[in-house]
Amino acid sequence: MEIDKAIGESDDKRLKTKYNNAIHIIQRALALYSIEEVAFSFNGGKDSTVLLHLLRAGYFLYKGGHSCSNGGLNSFPIRTIYFESSSAFPEINSFTHDTASSYGLQLDIISSDFKSGLENLLKANPIRAIFLGVRIGDPTAVGQEQFSPSSPGWPPFMRVNPILDWSYRDVWAFLLTCKVQYCSLYDQGYTSIGSIHDTVPNSLLCINDSSCKKKFKPAYLLADGRLERAGRVKKLSSPLNTRFPSVSDLPDSVDSHNNSTLVASVIAVGDEILSGTVEDQLGPSLCRKLHSIGWSVSQTAIVRNDIDSVAEEVEQHKSTNDMVFIYGGVGPLLSDVTLAGVAKAFGVRLAPDEEFEEYLRHLIGDHCTGDRNEMALLPEGITDLLHHEKLPVPMIKCQNVIILAATNIAELENEWACLTESTRSYGLLAMMEPFVSKHLATNLSDVEIAQPLSKLCFEFPDINIGVYRKSRNGSRIVSFEGKKQAKIDSAIEVLCKKFHPGAFSEID
Repeated sequence: MEIDKAIGESDDKRLKTKYNNAIHIIQRALALYSIEEVAFSFNGGKDSTVLLHLLRAGYFLYKGGHSCSNGGLNSFPIRTIYFESSSAFPEINSFTHDTASSYGLQLDIISSDFKSGLENLLKANPIRAIFLGVRIGDPTAVGQEQFSPSSPGWPPFMRVNPILDWSYRDVWAFLLTCKVQYCSLYDQGYTSIGSIHDTVPNSLLCINDSSCKKKFKPAYLLADGRLERAGRVKKLSSPLNTRFPSVSDLPDSVDSHNNSTLVASVIAVGDEILSGTVEDQLGPSLCRKLHSIGWSVSQTAIVRNDIDSVAEEVEQHKSTNDMVFIYGGVGPLLSDVTLAGVAKAFGVRLAPDEEFEEYLRHLIGDHCTGDRNEMALLPEGITDLLHHEKLPVPMIKCQNVIILAATNIAELENEWACLTESTRSYGLLAMMEPFVSKHLATNLSDVEIAQPLSKLCFEFPDINIGVYRKSRNGSRIVSFEGKKQAKIDSAIEVLCKKFHPGAFSEID
């Protein structure tokens, strides 16, 4: 069979792995369901074209190589569903019908909407499973596995997703390696095809030409597969920036924030910190950095190297804070559970990220082994990569949770500098009015200052007033912190009037 032969002769180890995994899923489905109980949803796009040829190869191999050996007419017995739409590109329609003719597809053309068309089809036929060309990153892929029952409210059937973990790069590697026909629109710069109303050639493939007519490179030359949907003209609203203000929408000054405070929490992951083996230096440093840009830190926490512990802590903080910073437990070791914990907190799964995997491959070379590189598994559907030229790999942001890779102060300094430099691009760390503070030293006892300080807290509720000692037998330090210097000065004046002159002295 020509598909299996082409893959077998390829030097692309990653593609071979993806192919073998997909064939395994197809053969499992064919073992679970009879040929009359399965169907294939074909839409003429690149993903479903890949799936068509995987199904041809999978069926051939499942039958022990005794069927569809010529790859010609009437060789594909799986029922094929095509949802015909008036808003589809003519090239998609013609490619679909030409493909059906070339491979003998039993094409069921449905002109109604997907749900009602599917209900009617399943009522008339004993279909129990449908092969779909869904990939991670598709809007409909969230929460799906290779075998996923249909969603509530839909007719019951099993969704079979053989290429769920395939990347944009994998799709084109397969099509080009197997030398199969695909829709001509992909050679005209289209990278993700929807309807004629919301799809244009991807501008990232535009060729600079002296002529007035725009020209585009073919889709397989798109360097970053994460940008395959850049040709969809309907701008999707992103949930990533809904919780905090975007700096790009603000004036250069911080006047609009002068009377407000954004709140963050800090989570450290590590059994070694809890056991006292390692002293956590990153948490205090991160608190000081947040404080320096006017953010308030509501809580710091240290949790075990345990997925459930991380998930519980993140879930608690993400809904009550503007931003959550988490560090530790990021890497290839068994104890590195932070990403899995964050994914669980948001109710999503870990899925392969093509772009992040490429960064890791450049960083650690041959030690990064394709789909077995678990470090490239990121929380599905909620992850944004924050790029900066000074970072070897992008930082990971999952909605309002930022996952830091720093393991020491120097690395934290670098990541923080990149975050603050990138603020205008990403709208993350709005620069608030900075905190100001003053500190007074006194030899008065706790009993003497307790009541006056309590009253002062009620008189100045927007000032944080605290007392601490630098040493066991040292003097007490009274700290005043807030956003307005004048109010701090007023509070200090009120306190000093309650005691004899010289009871307090200002220190740096």
